[in-house]
Amino acid sequence: MSFPTINAERLLSDLTHLGQIGADPRGSLYRVAGSAADLAGRDWIDKTMRVAGLHTWRDEIGNVFSRRTDSEGPWLLIGSHADTVPGGGHLDGAYGVIAAMEVLRTLHEANHPAADYLETVAFYDEEGVTLQSNGGLVGSTALSENPHVQELMGYLELHVEQGPRMERAELDLSAVTGIVGVRRYLVEIDGQENHAGTTPFELRADAGRVATRFGALVRDVCRNIDATSIGNVGSIVLEPNAPNVVPGRATVQVEVRAGSEKALDGIEALLGEELQRIASEEKCTAGLRTTSAKPVAEFDTRLVDTVEQVCVRNSERFERMLSYAGHDASVMSTKVPTAMIFVPSTGGYSHSNLEHTPDEQLVLGTQALLESVVAVVNLMLATDVSERHSLAA
Repeated sequence: MSFPTINAERLLSDLTHLGQIGADPRGSLYRVAGSAADLAGRDWIDKTMRVAGLHTWRDEIGNVFSRRTDSEGPWLLIGSHADTVPGGGHLDGAYGVIAAMEVLRTLHEANHPAADYLETVAFYDEEGVTLQSNGGLVGSTALSENPHVQELMGYLELHVEQGPRMERAELDLSAVTGIVGVRRYLVEIDGQENHAGTTPFELRADAGRVATRFGALVRDVCRNIDATSIGNVGSIVLEPNAPNVVPGRATVQVEVRAGSEKALDGIEALLGEELQRIASEEKCTAGLRTTSAKPVAEFDTRLVDTVEQVCVRNSERFERMLSYAGHDASVMSTKVPTAMIFVPSTGGYSHSNLEHTPDEQLVLGTQALLESVVAVVNLMLATDVSERHSLAA
């Protein structure tokens, strides 16, 4: 089967253009959701697709869509998010958006049959860095609750890995099998404030010591339950926060990520047990409270298999992979059959102006997306409508 070839020069030029919107002199991007730069970026995406002769529109939350003017669907949705974290890089999210735009334009210009079943999206507020965001994935969550999602046959997202695994393994492409579940906890510890100079160690109820002992154990707890899991202690606050006062209260924020709910449950249980043991030894009381929980996302096996076939055809340097970063695909996978493609991140850097992927791999990933679109459209058109959506249930 022959496929149209993407316009590599246009792809890279568009990435550069979007990467200049909201950039500071160092190249760090401040295109935070809802900001003037974010709105300018969405305006540029909208106008670029309209100039290409495509129909564009925005929903109430701010997602930007495009497709052929006279297409009637059902549609395969492709894209990613257009917002950034403060000081972010030019590829996170933006690469998937620009690649989707390039794929649709290429298929449209070639008058390829798949173009009639393709729709692109630039999701609003995936990053969730504002107080109003409630953890992010705002645009994809809004779409998942919109009747339009019933008109979609599936979702594909191309993204940079945002980690070092692909580069270390010298991979060009990866078919992503799913996204880890993420749970966040607030640990609250109560002890007794006292004079640090006059209170012997054995008489202290030191909330700070509980916090630091517990924080040091998080990595071991994760490894004991699931060697592939990840944990992080991102914040420890001691009160009254004075060098000569034994802390009477401490709070700790913890995040854990794992590829199965069973592993997440095991980590949570062991964290709770270890917290109570340490608090008791330090004459303190403590509690572990869940503040957010995003479930594990398992992608549609047929779409993953289809993407894998495309990736293997384009490069021998390929592996399947689980994503440890969150993506809009996690939300979409609860409603429609979903899959993702990764390309490497140089040095594993992301959410930073050091973010980089070689041009040849950006082009290769976009061509793989185009070929995956054609293959998935053919697959899903041959699938009963009711079965399409049951695959994501």
